[in-house]
Amino acid sequence: MTKNIKLLATGSCLALAVFGASPALAVGTASGSTITNTVTVNFQVGGVSQTASTGSNAITVDRRVAIRVQETGTVTTSVVPGQATAVTTFTITNDTNATIDIGLTAAQLAGGTAAHGGTDNFDVTGLGVFVDSNGNGTYDAGTDTAVTYLDEVVADGVRTVFVIGGVPGTRVNGDVAGVTLQGQAREGGAAATQGTVITATAGANTAGVDTVLFDTAGVVAGDVANDGRSSDDDDFTVSAAILNVFKQSRIISDPVNGTTNPKMIPGATIEYCIVVSNGSGGASATSVNISDPLPAQTTYDSTYGIFQSGTYTGTAPSGTCNLDGTAGGTFSAGTVSGTLGTVNPGTTRTLYFRATIN
Repeated sequence: MTKNIKLLATGSCLALAVFGASPALAVGTASGSTITNTVTVNFQVGGVSQTASTGSNAITVDRRVAIRVQETGTVTTSVVPGQATAVTTFTITNDTNATIDIGLTAAQLAGGTAAHGGTDNFDVTGLGVFVDSNGNGTYDAGTDTAVTYLDEVVADGVRTVFVIGGVPGTRVNGDVAGVTLQGQAREGGAAATQGTVITATAGANTAGVDTVLFDTAGVVAGDVANDGRSSDDDDFTVSAAILNVFKQSRIISDPVNGTTNPKMIPGATIEYCIVVSNGSGGASATSVNISDPLPAQTTYDSTYGIFQSGTYTGTAPSGTCNLDGTAGGTFSAGTVSGTLGTVNPGTTRTLYFRATIN
């Protein structure tokens, strides 16, 4: 009993060693390869060894065609209104055991749910597909080339492509444009020429190189399993500037107490601080102009003036307005006006001035 167990264990270890030494091939043996199996039979006649007999069999490896189109990443591509070049990235993998061409078709959704859950409600302009010519994984205008197919993709070959479009300037925060990319397996063999669509071999196995389509279903309507196609989707989501505006005030002095524990009585001086934060948007807010009509119960303090583009400490509205703005702005017809220029994402800027309680 013990001896049998030991033999079994030894045999198992040997099997593991043999399997572990075998190379891992993603697409397997190349199509068109010949696999030959030869058998030798030794025998004797009257105790005398005779000439060995042999027999052989040769099979031709058929072509298993499969491609994969995959979005790189798992989140939407954030864009801003008016962005001329919005880019989303896909990888194309040739899982075929042969060199082939891969046709590429980009398209846009027409409403419905986009790749990452938003509702498609606009189209990008100038939709196009570009191949990563220098292989750096990043779209480089003027370097990467517009394509309609990938030429001579070897077995196990992976190419990176970019789907590109422009974002209309009229789009607002949260708008979504869904896009799809579909690949089509095509015959290779002629460089710089797109081959014909690859089709499966019908009927029984032949002595030549047959073709079997082995892809999975894609996201594009009609892209079913084993049809020589693959597709995936992504989307562009507009992340415009979202400005939060707060107005703070603090008492500076009053006619009785001066600057020591002043109170909000007639004649007291109040400092107003208008706080503008660009907190969660993905775009810079430009030409930020402020218009603040003063209450009738107050009088603008022209001796102090208006200060623009100051900074802020803390989180509005519980932080502090830093008195480091630049003098400017205007007061006309009871209204304080000024500009903050550009407020970048994650930035807070202020405009402050003083008034007297009537």
